[in-house]
Amino acid sequence: MKKILETPYYFIDERKILRNLKKIEWLRKITGVKVVLALKCFSTWSVFGLIREYLDGTTSSSLYETRLGYEKFGKETHAYCVGYKDNEIAEIKKYANKIIFNSVSQLKRFYKQVSNLEIGIRINPLVSYSQYDLADPARKYSRLGVVDKQELKQVVNLINGAMFHFNCENDNFENFAQNLDVIAEKYEDILTKLDWVTLGGGIYFTKKGYPLRKFAKKLKQFAKQLNLQLYLEPGESVITETTELVTTVVDIVHNEIDIAIIDASTEAHMLDLLIYRTPAKIKSFPTGKYKYMIAGRSCLAGDIFGIYNFRRKLKVGDIIRIQDAAGYTMVKKNWFNGLQMPSIVVKRLNGNIEIIREFSYEDYVYSLS
Repeated sequence: MKKILETPYYFIDERKILRNLKKIEWLRKITGVKVVLALKCFSTWSVFGLIREYLDGTTSSSLYETRLGYEKFGKETHAYCVGYKDNEIAEIKKYANKIIFNSVSQLKRFYKQVSNLEIGIRINPLVSYSQYDLADPARKYSRLGVVDKQELKQVVNLINGAMFHFNCENDNFENFAQNLDVIAEKYEDILTKLDWVTLGGGIYFTKKGYPLRKFAKKLKQFAKQLNLQLYLEPGESVITETTELVTTVVDIVHNEIDIAIIDASTEAHMLDLLIYRTPAKIKSFPTGKYKYMIAGRSCLAGDIFGIYNFRRKLKVGDIIRIQDAAGYTMVKKNWFNGLQMPSIVVKRLNGNIEIIREFSYEDYVYSLS
């Protein structure tokens, strides 16, 4: 007997992932760029079997992500962290083939311990793209990367590569191209002495309508000009528009507007909606005459997914599907209010549906002390 899927659950469709991967595959072949998955955005390793066929490896933001990339993905494993601790370096060396430092002080501090690895440093070029100050890598007083060019010149002989992570949700090719020109001109004397450069993530190059051919041409031009192996570190671009958070309406209340309460929560299950104050992607009909606020069931007053129009009245038991629910969701989900954590469900390329993980009371208990 087929098991009934109980909401809430994240529903990942491998066929939709494949659409993004095919674009990445084309880009890799045309440009020679290498592409590594940013685990900070998406680290659901149950679909790594598919993704690793099209990517070159993973990049991380911590010891645990580095180990996960090594053990569950394989291929190239890049380690980066804003601040490494002394007791982490020896273990990171077991897993990483590239290690990137956030500062010159950390580079000097740990250089002798990691000199057998490919070493890079993060540079803050003071240009960036982000709609949110919270996520802007070049925001005022940013701690992300080295600003002083003279300081970089003093250690260029210690490094093999550099990282410029200067984008966040950038779907504006012209902006990207202009910023890349600034970087090429400003740092040419340093970059021509290196073997590789990573441009980080945050570039929506798999988004429908993105000028992928222009993007490819720009990458090839940059790499040829500076004689570098180029890397990209996509997260969202690998898994955008591939996953739904499937929920059920558990109650409908009224306070000037009809409010449908679902069995999920922004704070617990889609935290970025709350952090960046953006509405969830739920199918809405502009001409629909039934307007509802879709709200979560946590105790947080602002646990709101958004306001949407429907063509018919909602009722308890109706399914609400929240689109584009892969990036920065499963990596951030938490046990706030002790709410049931969404299961993880995957639709494989052959159409088979697998319940990969269900979370229990015991998981909740042992996440605490």
